[in-house]
Amino acid sequence: MDITPRKLNAFLLFKLPSAWLCGVRVKNIDTTSCTVSVKHRWINQNPFKSMFWAVQGMAAELTTGALVTGYIRDSGKKISMLVASNNATYTKKATGRITFVCTDGHLVADAIKKTIETGEGQTVWMKSIGTNQDGIEVSTFNFEWTVKVKNEK
Repeated sequence: MDITPRKLNAFLLFKLPSAWLCGVRVKNIDTTSCTVSVKHRWINQNPFKSMFWAVQGMAAELTTGALVTGYIRDSGKKISMLVASNNATYTKKATGRITFVCTDGHLVADAIKKTIETGEGQTVWMKSIGTNQDGIEVSTFNFEWTVKVKNEK
């Protein structure tokens, strides 16, 4: 996978500036997992002095979307990607540095392979878990990604 944290963070700055301004940063990516971190600050807080749910969502989605993007690039094919559905659970107030990790790279690899082989769209559910500095889970996000080989004309 030729996608690096540095390239992804530059992408955030130019293509998703709201995520970049809120402090969302990719820390690590490989073929199986992606780690994204964001620190609770004034710019990304809610009225209850914790991290706004949407900022957590941006960080969590990035962990899954970066893996999907990486596998699409590695395939050499033109493949569309879209979040079809998502849900989240919040279990603790998000303060301090929150780290989101998705370890579902293998699921994306299978979906990309299958859409290339069959030409049919595939869906894959990916989970991203957010923890604070003490390792306590603060939120869990699930994203249903759809991937499909584009028709070449």
